[in-house]
Amino acid sequence: MADLSSNLAGIKSPNPFWVASGPPSNTAYQTHRAFEAGWGGLVWKTIGTPIVNVASRYSALNFGNQRMIGFNNIELISDRSPETNFAEIAEVKKRWPHHAVIASLMVETREEWREFVKRAADCGADGIELNYGCPHGMCERGMGSAVGQQPEVAERITSWVMETATIPVIVKLTPNITDITAAARAAKRAGANAISLINTINSITNVNLDTFVPEPTVAGLSSHGGYCGPAVKPIALNMVQCCAADAQVGLPISGIGGIANWRDAAEFMALGATNVQVCTAIMHYGFRIVQDMNEGLSTYLDSKGMKSLAELVGKSVRNVNEWKNLDLNFQRVARIDYDKCIGCNLCYIACEDGAHQCIDLLAPESIGVDLGPGRVPHKVLPKIREDDCVGCNLCALVCPVDNCITMVEIKNDKPKMSWSELQDKVARGEMKPIPPHP
Repeated sequence: MADLSSNLAGIKSPNPFWVASGPPSNTAYQTHRAFEAGWGGLVWKTIGTPIVNVASRYSALNFGNQRMIGFNNIELISDRSPETNFAEIAEVKKRWPHHAVIASLMVETREEWREFVKRAADCGADGIELNYGCPHGMCERGMGSAVGQQPEVAERITSWVMETATIPVIVKLTPNITDITAAARAAKRAGANAISLINTINSITNVNLDTFVPEPTVAGLSSHGGYCGPAVKPIALNMVQCCAADAQVGLPISGIGGIANWRDAAEFMALGATNVQVCTAIMHYGFRIVQDMNEGLSTYLDSKGMKSLAELVGKSVRNVNEWKNLDLNFQRVARIDYDKCIGCNLCYIACEDGAHQCIDLLAPESIGVDLGPGRVPHKVLPKIREDDCVGCNLCALVCPVDNCITMVEIKNDKPKMSWSELQDKVARGEMKPIPPHP
């Protein structure tokens, strides 16, 4: 069985699954429940000067029958006193000495940062996470994403923290920035031990078309909030890979953003994350989801012959490259398994109206398809003209039947040729420029 133990910048936990800073990590009671369920670590809800929250606080983006594919919140940091939070961290560490407990902090002045960093260490926290990511409420007070969006400010504050820190420091980055590696490099220059990303994305999820007030509504008004959940996973994966691939960053990464199962976690790790943090999925389904995460990741590693997480971390980083370096002569086409085709013809519609018009609708007998007894009769079925297919994948993506349409590589005699190589050959006079498509 693969070893799931994790070590992020010296912070050890029995597995790589941490509860992210947020509503599920607000109290000792919740932390005990999380660790009993099987979570390896937890980042405490951000501690700072207590605030007053509003009601309501959450809204969501639903799609079809799926609830909360995107989740929006206008909740702020902990509304409980620092004394209560630090005391409960100490309580948790006494009961769970081998689980990671991280104190998330957000204050304003250098003196406050030094004080809170010391208090976090004194209560037994295994590490500190600096919250530079909240996109609402706190940023209006000069904290949260107001810091994370200015690398020079993030570097300065992190350096204040590192003057006092005696335990590992993780800088949590905001995605509400043009280039997240600039902030990650700033954390590295300031001496941080690790980074975590992404925090939530600025958003408005929906508008009530009767009142014309977006959700969540507070006395007839609303505000932009922090967006998270499954919908943000692609954005998070991209930013994690960017930081992992940047030689000037070179810091361990705790991956966050839309993680709901072991596959999500494995993808984050393959793109460079040492461990992962989960919040929205817990709010949706509860702490017990970690049991399937642990079991699924362990089974996956065993199936790949991997003995530990370290063999997975970063395995996909170098497989992401600039578009200019991709092979222009690589070719593949779509093929239909007619034993699985239900004749919905959605592939035809998508290709005809949204892609490259290379699918025809033909009588089944004309394309050699025997519907036979028990098969639903169809007057027409889709047929791909492979000579015209550009391999865009759209038909396979819209098909409602798994593996009915697959993409097949077509071997050709053309040498590998990237855009960069093509331009070099044109500049040397070895090739002519590509003519425009008629």
